[in-house]
Amino acid sequence: MAEAHQAVGFQFTVTPDGIDLHLSREVLKHIYLSGVTSWRKRAIRFKNGILTGVYPASPSSLLIVVIATMSTIYARIDPSLGMIDTIKRTMPVSGYMTVQTQTVFSAILFSTGLWLSLILMLRYTLKALLSYHAWIFESHGKISFCTKLWLVCLLNMFSGRRPLLYSFQTSLPRLPVPRVDDTITRYLESVRPLLDDEQYNQMEVVANNFKKDQAPKLQKYLILKSWCATNYVSDWWEEYIYLRGRSPIMVNSNFYAMDLLYVTPTHRQAARAGNVVHAMLQYRRKLERGEHAPLRALGVVPMCSYQMERMFNTTRIPGIETDFVQHLSDRKHLVVYHKGRFFKVWLYYGGRHLWPSELETQFQRILDDTTEPQPGELKLAALTAGNRVPWARARLKYFSQGVNKASLEAIETSAFFLTLDDEVHGYDPEKLRSLDLYAKSLLHGKCYDRWFDKSFTLIAYKNGKLGVNAEHSWADAPIIGHMWEYVLATDCFHLGYTEEGHCKGDISNGLPPPIKLQWDIPLECQEVIEDSYMVAKVIADDVDFHGCLFDEFGKGLIKKSRTSPDAFIQLALQLAQFRDKGEFCLTYEASMTRMFREGRTETVRSCTSESTAFVRVEGWPPLAQRLDLFRKAADKHQNMYRLAMTGSGIDRHLFCLYIMSKYLSIDSPFLKQVLSEPWRLSTSQTPQQQLNMVDIKRFPRYVGAGGGFGPVADDGYGVSYIIIGENLITFHISSKFSSPETDSYRFGQNIRQAMLDIRALFDQKDKKEKEM
Repeated sequence: MAEAHQAVGFQFTVTPDGIDLHLSREVLKHIYLSGVTSWRKRAIRFKNGILTGVYPASPSSLLIVVIATMSTIYARIDPSLGMIDTIKRTMPVSGYMTVQTQTVFSAILFSTGLWLSLILMLRYTLKALLSYHAWIFESHGKISFCTKLWLVCLLNMFSGRRPLLYSFQTSLPRLPVPRVDDTITRYLESVRPLLDDEQYNQMEVVANNFKKDQAPKLQKYLILKSWCATNYVSDWWEEYIYLRGRSPIMVNSNFYAMDLLYVTPTHRQAARAGNVVHAMLQYRRKLERGEHAPLRALGVVPMCSYQMERMFNTTRIPGIETDFVQHLSDRKHLVVYHKGRFFKVWLYYGGRHLWPSELETQFQRILDDTTEPQPGELKLAALTAGNRVPWARARLKYFSQGVNKASLEAIETSAFFLTLDDEVHGYDPEKLRSLDLYAKSLLHGKCYDRWFDKSFTLIAYKNGKLGVNAEHSWADAPIIGHMWEYVLATDCFHLGYTEEGHCKGDISNGLPPPIKLQWDIPLECQEVIEDSYMVAKVIADDVDFHGCLFDEFGKGLIKKSRTSPDAFIQLALQLAQFRDKGEFCLTYEASMTRMFREGRTETVRSCTSESTAFVRVEGWPPLAQRLDLFRKAADKHQNMYRLAMTGSGIDRHLFCLYIMSKYLSIDSPFLKQVLSEPWRLSTSQTPQQQLNMVDIKRFPRYVGAGGGFGPVADDGYGVSYIIIGENLITFHISSKFSSPETDSYRFGQNIRQAMLDIRALFDQKDKKEKEM
């Protein structure tokens, strides 16, 4: 055991001559190196904290201001308009200084104050510039004079300075609270295609009554909250949408990300895990120091980086009424699950990260370990897959003392969780359902071989394939996607493998072996574990998944038709939905609000009057009319997406009004109805190439397969899609076997045909133009 290995470094015996002390040089060396690493880390964080704190200025600019002030004083010019003399007279220690020293010290104080004032002015200027969103509504290739001027100002402010990850945080604008009138109008517009005339008239009356009677009071309190909170939505969204849910988070909340689609760098399970874990540690080190470059729309407009703070060393802790997210500082270990056993693996040795080859050795030791699981250990993680209340009670009763407490603490305080899976998964074009089974394995596995409460679980399969299962409360999918892109690119293009498929590098001889966690789980607790497992298994067995690789065309061809790829796909989904069920439904598309401080997501209601008009007239009108309806629907979708991104969405505002009504004990039939409406088609686009670490034109096979999530409604579909390069789109489709109305494979075929049929419209148009 590692603790025992360290403990024997110091030995002493009591003799008649006094205490005879023996010190291990090797252990002292490791202690010294750990101390140096710790202080170096603190120094770097302190330095980067200063750089972030003064951005867009630099610390060196203080010296420039001081020198300029001193120069004017010696030239007998007073730039302070008498303030330096005032400071000189009021200094309490002026009697102990010469006149010249007093002047210099007063000038330095004035210069520092002036410098801080200039930084504040720059920050408010930057915030004002970042509050300008008209650029997002302008047509592609058509830039107004105001936008050009704004862009020049923004670029000049950023020129010559490399921003760190959190440099823009305090300069990002706050998410605005939309006007109630605008939200109600857009809501009624969104439900119009789903209701007949009588239903719509009733909804209009209910909505207008709410707008007149209850909304003004709720809105006033919500505006007050927006002044006090950094973001008026995010804290309530995290608490009420995620942490207060008492149903299982497996499938219902957690999501997954897949490995590279076509490439497996090595088929050695331990080696692949070793490289990827090392890449994650590199990413974490840069994250903790704030050294990653912030994401920027158009390469200019910064996105909020707040969600990235809790990526590592984070666990969702169960509670009776509500869970909470526990985030810790730098953790030096991870916990590995393999065939029912839990192992603690140290990530540092001698004050440094373990090398990939050393991590491979540790993981291979676990794979070679033949010990049996202890009673209750095999399915222990099923507690995190079942209902939250039984898990919370079991945690308090059975895991609050002794070895159980220590072992559970090792899991919950680990950097992240790793499963060395004993199955083989990945995309295989020769196997019909390989992508479907791969997705199901990542989403729920065996229901007891992922720790669903960890911020994420890394899964390494026997054939060298990988994947990630992520808990949703702490962050959204683009955050995990950012890390995953970095890790896969680092694994393949920077770390690499030997010809035999092993990790590169040497191995230290003194490496302590993994520590097998010990458990003492009584029979009553084992029954709770089994109950949680049965609940989770029913959910997992009901998930109908289909992975659809659409390679007929991609982003390249869609852009030639002068249409947004996202709008194109969303209209194809509406067409597929109508063909699948013969009716339209309330459709959810996630968009981000990260141009605002601590922004997360907003909903785009993709089923519109324009999209339904396009779908309904399929086939019979003239080509020009069909294309006109398509473009109107696509333009409408794009406009709604832009409104959502710029803080003018519908659903987060209505959600917060509903929470406020609960706090104020105001009963609102309108808000109740809005919040109870099911999303039978829930969609999300997985971002790709956030970092541009891999040139997919040069390396077209090194592309990820994206990720997905479980169905949101019992009788609906969950669809995640990723636009990969110019010629590939991957769809991840989920539904429930228990619903007679849904079939994921059937829906996938409908999506494929809808995509082809929309493309055919443009092919016919091009053919007619050539004939003319």
